[in-house]
Amino acid sequence: MTGHIVALGGGGFSMEPDNPRLDNYLLSLARRPRPRVSFVGTASGDSPDYLLRFYKAFAKLDCEARHLPLFAFDRTLDLRAEVLASDVVYVGGGNTPAMLAVWQLYDLPAAFADLLDAGGVLAGISAGANCWFDRYVTDSVPGGGVKEGLGFAAGSFCPHYDGESWRRPLVEQTARAHAGDCLACDDSAAVRLDAQGRLVEAVSSVDGKRAHRWTDGEPVALETRLLP
Repeated sequence: MTGHIVALGGGGFSMEPDNPRLDNYLLSLARRPRPRVSFVGTASGDSPDYLLRFYKAFAKLDCEARHLPLFAFDRTLDLRAEVLASDVVYVGGGNTPAMLAVWQLYDLPAAFADLLDAGGVLAGISAGANCWFDRYVTDSVPGGGVKEGLGFAAGSFCPHYDGESWRRPLVEQTARAHAGDCLACDDSAAVRLDAQGRLVEAVSSVDGKRAHRWTDGEPVALETRLLP
């Protein structure tokens, strides 16, 4: 069974509450009908507002919506079992380095890897997209910078590529300084990779939004499919 990694540069329920194309796309990749979607809000400190927006959006979709709390932690909750019972893990935006540090305390990276191997979908926006790659471009360090991710996908990633002007030069610098591809997604665009971290396709929820790829330091705008 083949799992998927979906990295959103922006969009989805938190940025486009009236445009469910990307959220429906995630559900379409799930291994069974009416999938269980588990939202992980660690990067925002399990923001109650973020959780409310998630439940409000996914209550309208054909799925079972849940969330994995790490800050208001329920000691009776078996986080690994919750992850493996999920079909889609949807990681929200926020502070990527802080999120990854917290995940390590709870051994979540290993659980996510096992879900991917079992055919699950690992998805996320911004910080929730950054985390799956070897490296990521982030504004969660002074002046912006490049940090190490989980390494489920090779190369580097940058979200919000068209939304924040400081990102473009840093992406170009990163692409030339590090081996491997560098992917960047506009807001409303996403890339899907297979369980081995290989690029499958680029998609968007808004016409004209794109994903971009650097190979050997040279940028190419990827053919990006507008979702129905």
